[in-house]
Amino acid sequence: MQRRTLLTLGVVGAAALAFAGGTLALVQPARRNAAFTEPAQDLLRAVARAVLGDLLPVEPTAQATALTAHLARLQATIAGMPTAMQAEVDELLTIVSSAPGRRALVGLAQAWATAPTADVSAALQGMRLSSLALRQQAFHALRDLTNAAYFADRSTWSAIGYPGPLDLNAAAPT
Repeated sequence: MQRRTLLTLGVVGAAALAFAGGTLALVQPARRNAAFTEPAQDLLRAVARAVLGDLLPVEPTAQATALTAHLARLQATIAGMPTAMQAEVDELLTIVSSAPGRRALVGLAQAWATAPTADVSAALQGMRLSSLALRQQAFHALRDLTNAAYFADRSTWSAIGYPGPLDLNAAAPT
């Protein structure tokens, strides 16, 4: 394959992905009125299970409660971002929560709600190790959002042995 053909293919692919993302955002956005839609919730729960793994409670009811709280923190995290960044996150979530985007960008055939955690982990690992920068960026965005929102709650700190911030008033010499 010649370099010109490869570049043309890349530009056409990027344009098609941007068009698909824009079309999906109009038809099935990831957030409506700053609240996640059901497909986005399924995506974010699946990613949280894969990224956080053993840090989540094992008991199903406790895990469901932890994931519900996690989704609320994610909404607050995204709402605190600049408008342009919110739009980028919304576009990513919209594309990845759709079936075509999940298959093309993530490489996961099963729906987010039914995919086993091991399959989601393998798909995320494939994104992380991909030679395509777009897939790597999507992985890092999903992972970083998940970790930032989950560990924003001080009740999760003990799971990683973090005692919390130092009390600077107590540590000050007198």
